Amino acid sequence: MTTRRNFLKSSLAGGALLGLPGTAASANALSLGRADASQLPPPISNEEREERIARAQALMQQQGLAGIVIEAGTSMLYFSGLGWRQSSRLTALVLPASGDPVVVAPAFEEGKLRELMVMEMEVRTWQEHESPFAMIGGVLDDRGADGAIGLERTARFFVADGLRSVVPSREVVSATPVVSPLRQIKSPREIALMQAANDITMAAYRETYPQIETGMTGSDIAALMNAATRARGVDPVFTLALVGEASSYPHGSREIHTLRERTVILMDCGCDVHGYKSDISRTWVHGEPNAEQLRVWNTVCRGQDIVMETARLGTPIGAIDDAVRRYYDAEGWGPNYGPPGLTHRTGHGIGMDVHEDQFVVRGNETPLEAGMCFSNEPGIYLPGRFGVRSEDCVYMTEDGPQFFTAPAPRINNPMGI
Repeated sequence: MTTRRNFLKSSLAGGALLGLPGTAASANALSLGRADASQLPPPISNEEREERIARAQALMQQQGLAGIVIEAGTSMLYFSGLGWRQSSRLTALVLPASGDPVVVAPAFEEGKLRELMVMEMEVRTWQEHESPFAMIGGVLDDRGADGAIGLERTARFFVADGLRSVVPSREVVSATPVVSPLRQIKSPREIALMQAANDITMAAYRETYPQIETGMTGSDIAALMNAATRARGVDPVFTLALVGEASSYPHGSREIHTLRERTVILMDCGCDVHGYKSDISRTWVHGEPNAEQLRVWNTVCRGQDIVMETARLGTPIGAIDDAVRRYYDAEGWGPNYGPPGLTHRTGHGIGMDVHEDQFVVRGNETPLEAGMCFSNEPGIYLPGRFGVRSEDCVYMTEDGPQFFTAPAPRINNPMGI
C-alpha cells in the first residue's frame, strides 16, 4: 500500500514507480517537462474493446438479457471507440448477447459515422419516417437473442419509452449490472492512460503555481493552468481556481474574488488522455498561512491518510467515508455533512468519466477490488470564509491502494516543487 508518508518520501528522494503488478506505468514520468503525443501511452486497442464486448456478452447470458442498447457517450466509446454526440435522433450501439454488435443510426449520418468508426461493425440506418426502435428489435431478432433489452443508464427516457412501445414483446431493464462491473475495474492499459493524465495535470500545476500573483482573479489563474495543460499536448476537461471566500463552496461562487495576502486558493483541475481523465485538487495560502488555515489544511491531509489506511481489498467502499467522518466529528467538524466540515462524499470513481462508479460515500457496501479507481478528497469547508481540498486519485492493486500522484507535502509547497 502506498501511503502519503512513504509516497512523499520516495518521490521527493527521486521519483516513485506506480502501476499494477506487471505494468510499466510510471508516476511523474511526464511531470518534469513538456509532454507531446510521442510520450503518451497508446490509446485503447480494438483487441481490448473486443475483450470488453466478450465479457459483456458473458454477463448478458448469465443475466438472461437479449442484448444491451447504448446511446452516444463514454460507454459507447468504451465498447466501440466511436465518439458520437447525442442529438434529437437516436444513434445507438446494440450489443447482442451473442453475435456481432450493430450501430443503428440515421441514414443521412452514415457517411460521417463511418469516418469516425475505429472498429469494423455493421451499420443499420433508418430514414426519417422509420422507427429506430423497431430496427433495434430487429437486430436482436436476427441474432436469435431471447430475453429483455438492457438499457445503459445514460440513455434518455424517449429511448426506453420507444422500445417499450415498439418492441412490447421484450421487457426493458437496466444494463447497469452489465456495464458497471466492467467499467469500474480498470485494465493495466487504462491505468497507464490515467497515470499519464495525472502526470500532465501535475506538470501543468507546477508550471502555473510560480506565476500566480497578488491581484489575480480565479479566471486569471485558470487561464494560466489551461495554457500549461494545452502546452503538453492535451485538452483540459475542467479548471476551477477558487480564490478566498469562493474556496468555501466546493464548486465555487459566481462572485469575483481578487487574490490578496493570506488568501486561500483552491484549484481543482483535470485533463483527458485518449478518453481517460485526471482530477487533482490543491489548496494553499498566498503568503503566510494563519493558525486556523494551517489547522484545517493539516486535518484534511490526515483525512487523506485515513482513506489510504482504510482502503483494503474486500472492504466496503462506504467504510472509507465512515472512517474519515469519525475523525472529523472527533475534531469538531460536522457532524455528518453539516458545515463547517466535509459537506460532500469523500470520493468518486473515475476513469473515462470524471465521476463514475464507485462512490466513496456512506452506505456503499460494494467491496473494493483490484483495478477500482477513485478520488481521495475529504475536504473541509467553512462557508463564507475559506475551504481546503487536497485531492489525489487512487487505484487499487492486489497490494492495496496506490496514489496516481504524490499528495501535497506542505501548505507552502502544495505542488511538491
